Amino acid sequence: MMKLSARNQFQGKVVEIKEGAVNATVKIEVTKDVAISSTISMEAVKELGLKVGSEATAVIKATSVMVMA
Repeated sequence: MMKLSARNQFQGKVVEIKEGAVNATVKIEVTKDVAISSTISMEAVKELGLKVGSEATAVIKATSVMVMA
């Protein structure tokens, strides 16, 4: 496995992928009540082999967090 300096890593399961022409929004359920969504390129979705039900790790760098309410 690749080593990362990011301390904020959350393992979970992909529960939704909303595909667009260029990007996709991927939702990862990390606990029963907590999910993390991220927009990544469709190319990245394919390269990572992401599918609903796949195990995945959300890696969050503190300098690139967006909080919305």
